[in-house]
Amino acid sequence: MDSSQDHSRTDPSVDSTAKARVVISVDAMGGDRGPEAVVAGCAQSAQTDPDISFLIHGNAQVLEPLVARHPVLAGRCTVVHAEGVVTMDDKPSHIMRHGKATSMWSTIAALKSGDGHAAVSCGNTGALMAVSMLQLRRMTGVNRPAIACLWPSRGPHGFNTLLDVGADIKAEAEDLLAYAIMGVTYFRNGFGEALPRVGLLNVGTEEHKGRAEIKAAHELISQYADIGRYEYVGFVEGGDIPSNRVDVIVTDGFTGNIALKTGEGTAKLVGDILRELFKSSVFAMAGALLANRALKRLSARIDPRRVNGGVFLGLNGTVVKSHGSADAMGVAAAIGLAAKLAQSGYHGRMAERLVIAAQAAQDAVKTGETE
Repeated sequence: MDSSQDHSRTDPSVDSTAKARVVISVDAMGGDRGPEAVVAGCAQSAQTDPDISFLIHGNAQVLEPLVARHPVLAGRCTVVHAEGVVTMDDKPSHIMRHGKATSMWSTIAALKSGDGHAAVSCGNTGALMAVSMLQLRRMTGVNRPAIACLWPSRGPHGFNTLLDVGADIKAEAEDLLAYAIMGVTYFRNGFGEALPRVGLLNVGTEEHKGRAEIKAAHELISQYADIGRYEYVGFVEGGDIPSNRVDVIVTDGFTGNIALKTGEGTAKLVGDILRELFKSSVFAMAGALLANRALKRLSARIDPRRVNGGVFLGLNGTVVKSHGSADAMGVAAAIGLAAKLAQSGYHGRMAERLVIAAQAAQDAVKTGETE
């Protein structure tokens, strides 16, 4: 295998029909479970969706035998050799300067060149965002990109969208407006919801509460609701994140990341406690058997692997960040999300609304300065 990272070449094993497929560029080397789980996730996706093909980036000597284990990938997968690996301890600044030989860099480069329609990586979040911003650049009207995640909820679609969950710890009022626009477009295309409900996360629902930038964002998001085609419900609190009150929850990356990790930790705690309780006595074990079907439904309902994948919004390309510890099922879910977004055409509609929103925010600032 040629050690160059020329992913524009074609694999002779890929038939001509592959050109009509959605091509997902996958970083195979970044996850905690190693490339075996990533390749297995690609195979699961290929089994489920015949319209997906793959560019899998990483060490060819490692990846080619793994790919060969899965007949479903035959003719639908090209291994792109990349020697380097981005570890979880690597600093984003270091990868931006010295990471061109890594599988992560190669994965995003394929998206930039147009060889891939969307990218997926289980690797270092900070490094992935840095590499994506450097190669893909921000969309017009976006000062700070955001990471959006799906959150199990009591809403009509079963999930709400929360952003930002960790792309940047800061956010000004104009950034929060952009997050609302991006989150609405993402949710609308993901769930077919014509008029998503937007809430701004705050320490209370009263209008006098919150920092200055939160209050300013409250005004901007409210003013833009008609043009942005969403319903603004106002301030929401942490307890509203999984509720039926809202579809898109907007916040800064510092708060959003803490909320996300708290939710994941709480779900794990509840699961661990339930398993311990059901093993505590014969009667408890009998009760677990009787409730087995309901427990399985609950487990499936809140299984984070089903919604694995934080989407980088605000970049000129679709990048999905899979959880670092994702297994094959989780990787397949992230790939499925990337493919759905690539096929939806959401990016163009998002770009149009972001330009209008940016102009609206600038006009609002100018009006405030002259009053």
